[in-house]
Amino acid sequence: MGKIKTPAYIVDEAGLIRNLEILHGVEERTGAKILLAQKAFSCWHVYPLIRQYISGTACSGLYEARLGAEEMGGGNHIFSASYRESEIYEIISYCDHIIFNSFNQLNRYRNKVLNAGKKIGLRINPEFSTQEGHEIYDPCSPKSRLGIINKNFDRNNLYGVSGIHFHTLCEQNSDDLEKTLDAVEEKFGDVLTKMEWINFGGGHHITRSDYDIPRLEKCIKRMQEKYGLEVFLEPGEAVALNAGYLATEVLDIISNDMPIAILDTSAACHMPDVLEMPYRPPLLGSGDAGEKAYTYRLGSQTCLAGDTIGEYSFDEPLEIGDILVFGDMAIYSMVKNNTFNGMPLPDILLRKCNGDIVTLRKFGYEDFKSRL
Repeated sequence: MGKIKTPAYIVDEAGLIRNLEILHGVEERTGAKILLAQKAFSCWHVYPLIRQYISGTACSGLYEARLGAEEMGGGNHIFSASYRESEIYEIISYCDHIIFNSFNQLNRYRNKVLNAGKKIGLRINPEFSTQEGHEIYDPCSPKSRLGIINKNFDRNNLYGVSGIHFHTLCEQNSDDLEKTLDAVEEKFGDVLTKMEWINFGGGHHITRSDYDIPRLEKCIKRMQEKYGLEVFLEPGEAVALNAGYLATEVLDIISNDMPIAILDTSAACHMPDVLEMPYRPPLLGSGDAGEKAYTYRLGSQTCLAGDTIGEYSFDEPLEIGDILVFGDMAIYSMVKNNTFNGMPLPDILLRKCNGDIVTLRKFGYEDFKSRL
């Protein structure tokens, strides 16, 4: 990649196109509409590319709604656990599908949405968890605030409601979607017969190499043929999966029971899911601890003791000034980063299909100062 200022996110255009072609194929074969969930990837500079392949955006609040409307176009679905009175008119102006999390919110805003000629959906909770060990990302966990459970679903209060939304998956395959649809039909099948559309939410790892696309398409057609529903999906990760990098420089090497490389990037600031999920991001040219000849713990400049990325091994010893490149850094990185400890935000670059590097956004002191 040549010498670049680090830290830097690098969006890979070829990787995006590879993913988008897969998603577009699903749309073409099934007639379903795929929306980019901006909560995972909202690098709007590449929205003109994305909109050539898929049908729009999915939003979680006012700012994402405006971004999707202004930069992507196409369909714009929004779901929020609750909407503010002061924002609802603007949200309605940007979105064509407004999805509510409760009948309280539906009753409060129903007429505003219908008077604007927009469509109303309700988020359901099928109370069927397909995840293990990640309650933070499981909307079907006990006491979840997301979605209306069956016993609280008021079937006599559906005036103006044309669709149902659920979002229960996280980085999962289509067998889990199939099982979830069984639960949705068991609890809400009578409701589906009264609807016009259904949104399967996100968490579908459609562009992962082992993803079962034929099973996904079978699930889509099941809802289309059995209930006559228009089907939407809103993957975020699948759009930019393995389509971005984070480049960082080795600033120092110290030792405390093992060699430790201090980098100019931070798990806490620049890749928060490393600590939240947690997970070990891929690092180009490295192996697991002990796999290769030289093993290092990789950590940050910050004062947070736990701000470490993981232990990696290399064929050759690391040296101060080396550039390391983490993979799969387009998703849940730029959208969640922060400036804790005054850490600079990484610049955002685009690696074009021809190998050229284009700067999309630079960050400096004023970006840190203006957030406070």
